[in-house]
Amino acid sequence: MQTLPETRELTYMQAVTEAQRWALETYPEAIVFGEDIGLPGGPYGSTKGLRKAFGERVFDTPISESAILGGAIGAAMRGRRPIVEIMFADFFLVALDQLVNQAANVRFLSRGEFTAPITVRSQQGFTPGSCAQHSQSLEAIFAHTPGLRIGLPADAERAYTMLRAAIASDDPVIVVESRALYQQKREVRLGGPVEAVGGARVVREGSDVTIVSWSRMVGEALTAADRLAERGIRAEVVDLCWLSPLDMGTVLDSVRRTSRLVIAHEANLTGGFGAEIAARVVTDGFDLLDAPIGRVGAPDIRVPASPALQQALMPNSESIVAAVDRLASF
Repeated sequence: MQTLPETRELTYMQAVTEAQRWALETYPEAIVFGEDIGLPGGPYGSTKGLRKAFGERVFDTPISESAILGGAIGAAMRGRRPIVEIMFADFFLVALDQLVNQAANVRFLSRGEFTAPITVRSQQGFTPGSCAQHSQSLEAIFAHTPGLRIGLPADAERAYTMLRAAIASDDPVIVVESRALYQQKREVRLGGPVEAVGGARVVREGSDVTIVSWSRMVGEALTAADRLAERGIRAEVVDLCWLSPLDMGTVLDSVRRTSRLVIAHEANLTGGFGAEIAARVVTDGFDLLDAPIGRVGAPDIRVPASPALQQALMPNSESIVAAVDRLASF
């Protein structure tokens, strides 16, 4: 008899833990390592209990992001399936060579003889008290690199399913979690079929404007849609989920229904991934638009640690509503 998937209410962080537990149970070659992820259970608890359950397949490393990623590449090329944690996304920057020049190139430099089935977990974004070296949103840098897959889950259910998809992939995948969402709960269906990497989803249907977002800003987009609905404006919300591979079909289909588009992300506005989406919509769907494309992002300044100052800078539902209002005059 087939076992039905179990549904449990989990926090976003617990969903991340359960996806890693599934990986360690499913793949004998899977290993989990990073800074303080063993007995401490990770800086935020996302690997809690895994060391006790799986022994030395879950282990701590020195504080060296370059060594973590370099070790993961070597282990992957020798048959392991590493799941590694970079404590803060900001710290990727001291190990970019391992990602951009090495991991992304393994399949291509070896003519397909080797792959690098590495899953790199990290977290980013605004949270009170986190300063400029712990709050950046760097997804555009990773999405710029061919050979890397990148996903940003917007809730616990997506954290579980997207992380499983990443682990099952034979290519290097970066899953950037939202620290601000770690304690948010949602019903999560455990087990079941593993999704492929890629694919966006419409999380709210509408006919007047499309709001495209990812990670924490999906929740802000849904709140903005509620506020707009009170004024009779029906906003459709698209959770992009993956920046690479990018599902532009879902975005263009939505714009075809609404004729207006706002893109909202937490990263700085200049050079943010929203610019890429806007360019592609203009190129492939210019005739679908009845108004210029609106973009919402953080201003181009460093993120302060002060909660009050962060609140003043952080893009949110009010920013999105204001962007929709600017389109109303067209």
